[in-house]
Amino acid sequence: MAPSKTGKDQAKAGGHKHEDVEGEHNEWKFRAPYKVHENDENFKPLYEGSCHCGRVQYQLSREKPLDAKFCHCTTCQVLHGAPFQWAAIFHKENINFTHGHHDLGWYESTEKTTEHKSPCKVSCAYCRAPIMDEGRNMILLFPSLIKFKSKKEKENFDPTKRLVNIPDGLPKWSGMQGKSELIEDSPPEDMKNRKREIEEDEIEKNGGDEKHVKNK
Repeated sequence: MAPSKTGKDQAKAGGHKHEDVEGEHNEWKFRAPYKVHENDENFKPLYEGSCHCGRVQYQLSREKPLDAKFCHCTTCQVLHGAPFQWAAIFHKENINFTHGHHDLGWYESTEKTTEHKSPCKVSCAYCRAPIMDEGRNMILLFPSLIKFKSKKEKENFDPTKRLVNIPDGLPKWSGMQGKSELIEDSPPEDMKNRKREIEEDEIEKNGGDEKHVKNK
């Protein structure tokens, strides 16, 4: 959907230059998660974050993420140059980039292209700090970039799961979260519930034949 004239006027009133607003090549700035939120009474900033060099700055309007996790998959290890990735999931509308739209870079890991198309990985084009993964409906951002003002604020981003086998009592998945087996050291109740979900999926695939599933 093309940006409205009101949206463009608000962006200019907020200090954005004409060349940073007008033209088809700038339309992505008016769509979530890059939509300009100046003078938006419905957006209440609660957190601020920035990349390492400070060229890219943003706000968040949601107190707690929809979910948070530690991920040790090889893709995260390679792209972050670290043993694991700390990530939190938000709606696209929960973020507002206040500075650095032109300093964002994109990378689509499946096709290995720098074209902006979702899903893709978003980083600062100058310091290369990873900022978030943009999905089709959600964003997965990295809390290490947020300037927490208290221990309580940081605790809001505590992970609920770890995608690797480390004995810390958090749920762990052998593959894709919610679509694979829970592995050892996950909480017993979570393992029990996941086993039941898998059995129900198998029953549904077999046309409701519960006996067939139990005999497998």
